[in-house]
Amino acid sequence: MLQYARELIATIMQKDPAAHSRWEVVLAYPGFHAVMIHRLSHWCWTQDWKTVARVVSHAGRFLTGIEIHPGAQIGRRFVIDHGMGIVIGETTEIGEWVKIYQGVTLGGLSTRAGQGLRNHKRHPTIEDRVTIYSGASILGGETRIGEGSIIGGNAFVTRSVPPHTRASIRDPDLEFHRDKTDTM
Repeated sequence: MLQYARELIATIMQKDPAAHSRWEVVLAYPGFHAVMIHRLSHWCWTQDWKTVARVVSHAGRFLTGIEIHPGAQIGRRFVIDHGMGIVIGETTEIGEWVKIYQGVTLGGLSTRAGQGLRNHKRHPTIEDRVTIYSGASILGGETRIGEGSIIGGNAFVTRSVPPHTRASIRDPDLEFHRDKTDTM
């Protein structure tokens, strides 16, 4: 666990220009806390201590605003920047050197089948060196985000993205209407 912590701190220091010191990362980075708590909850999950794993995960969500199911498989050097509102589902697989921002959902497409979905892959696979920007939703167990890809902010992705691809929504058309009674 200590090795994971050292590695994650070094990665955050390398990737985040706002990180001024290792102590700052350890004391004030919720993404760091969420990933380390997930490492513990995932270990409990693999020991078949499912309830303990869920309680540890829930405590992590309470402390950080980041919800990572203990069953999710997360590779090394996974960085969460800011993080509030992130949700990562049980069967999600995340590779190495992946970076995600606040408000990202890695979720399932539907739970209508309820318990019939147990033991089925319901959440996406994120390959190595992927960046996922704020507000993106990537859904479905057959959805795979290829290595080196970038998912733009607020993108809604329900099918696979090939390696080294940028997926984004088109720039929305902004309209400005000035209030005629505005006297400024």
